[in-house]
Amino acid sequence: MAVELNCQKILILDFGGQYKELIARRVRECGVFSIIKPGDTPIGEIEKLDPVGIIFTGGPNSVYEDGAPTCDRGVLGMGIPVLGICYGMQLMCHLLGGVVSPADKSEYGKLPVTLDTSSPLFAGLDKDEEALMSHTDLVTELPEGFRIAASTASCPVASFLNEEKKLYGVQFHPEVETTPRGTEIIKNFLFRVCGAAGDYTMDDYLATQIRAVRERVGDGRILLGLSGGVDSSVCAALLSEAVGERLTCIYIDHGLMRKNETAAVRAAFENRQLNFVYVDAEERFLARLRGVTEPEKKRKIIGDEFVRTFEDQARLCGNPEYLAQGTIYPDVVESGANKSAVIKSHHNVGGLPDSMTFKGVIEPLAGLFKDEVRRLGRMLGLPEQIVNRQPFPGPGLAIRIIGEITKEKCDILRDADAIFREELDRAAAGGEFRGADQYFAVLTDTKSVGVMGDFRTYEYTLVLRAVETSDFMTCEWARLPYDLLSRVSARITGEVKGINRVVYDITSKPPATIEWE
Repeated sequence: MAVELNCQKILILDFGGQYKELIARRVRECGVFSIIKPGDTPIGEIEKLDPVGIIFTGGPNSVYEDGAPTCDRGVLGMGIPVLGICYGMQLMCHLLGGVVSPADKSEYGKLPVTLDTSSPLFAGLDKDEEALMSHTDLVTELPEGFRIAASTASCPVASFLNEEKKLYGVQFHPEVETTPRGTEIIKNFLFRVCGAAGDYTMDDYLATQIRAVRERVGDGRILLGLSGGVDSSVCAALLSEAVGERLTCIYIDHGLMRKNETAAVRAAFENRQLNFVYVDAEERFLARLRGVTEPEKKRKIIGDEFVRTFEDQARLCGNPEYLAQGTIYPDVVESGANKSAVIKSHHNVGGLPDSMTFKGVIEPLAGLFKDEVRRLGRMLGLPEQIVNRQPFPGPGLAIRIIGEITKEKCDILRDADAIFREELDRAAAGGEFRGADQYFAVLTDTKSVGVMGDFRTYEYTLVLRAVETSDFMTCEWARLPYDLLSRVSARITGEVKGINRVVYDITSKPPATIEWE
């Protein structure tokens, strides 16, 4: 459900850059709405969008190679300010008659950059700054009318500009944290070059979405599968504001949730103005998982059972006319579509059956990034326990338990995981360490000999996992203090029956994944 916001836009043309979503988020953090489109978006479509500025992303290709991603040269002659980043700068150079060549020495990492502070991009910055470089090509001949605005020891043209035509390029990446003053560069482009008003607010987004839902649904009813995660919870809260009790939220407890999670979801939604349906499906899920050890088979069984349970409940609710989903903007960008045309899979669980027919799909969060969704959740009065909930896979604890799934194992892992998260939260709040972005426990199927009191034990080994990441595409293992790990281990082995050994996973992504299965 694409809804037009009444605010200025920055158009981000994507040429395969891994940081495209990060660029879009940085722009929004500055109070300007951003949208991502493919690099070859036609000029006619760009004119309809009427952006106040355009940003070309980076990308892995070389602009001089056959088949390299490109755009219509006319984009650079529309009179709209353009900022090219890395590959985007090289593409601008190539299209306008300059020369891009392989670098004698590639640059990677945080490096010193000398800036010409007379450039509008670098106003307010120091002459000597640092920035993230990541390139194997560079500009060796400027297009006509351009001048150099920055350089490094190995890259004579680290930035260029043509002020008259409002065309700017930077070889480095201002959108990443590794460029300390990168946000200031982006702000300079938005406000000094593009003259943006900074008129994008979450209040406007919320009001626009509520109005759009009411107009589309009319007197119809909406059905939402409420997982308890951030996205579906915020979606439910927004739709409740829009249509009240004509929204039915089905929460299926498959018995694989974290400790106290189901209680928190019920407390947050049972008293809201909506029809909340709680389904205790633990027995039917665990029965189907009995004896299954292969990870992918677990996922398929859980997905299939979720579909069956959801379909049963939808019939009992009279099959509402509209289906709602907590789709967010990264889902849309990664699918390559402007909006979802079909019902997507339920967060790593399984797609809904074709036999379920709806008049339409409602996706009120499809224009937002995760941090914006969290902000919206706070505005809608959701508790922090839900708004700040860490990523949790659809199959739940089933893929954090190695081997066969049983209720006993789920209970063991629930208790151990809760202790780990409680101790980390307390330590971070007390300033013992800066915190981690995701942390959880994994129950292995390995047992080992231990000693408790005067007795020999033979019990499970538990793995602790904590990572630091900004995008969850890669991660570093979190360097937790030894004293903290010691406390966690002592509490788990002392309080959770069934575990006599605790280990810490010190593997980053890559080569590992964040989850174990």
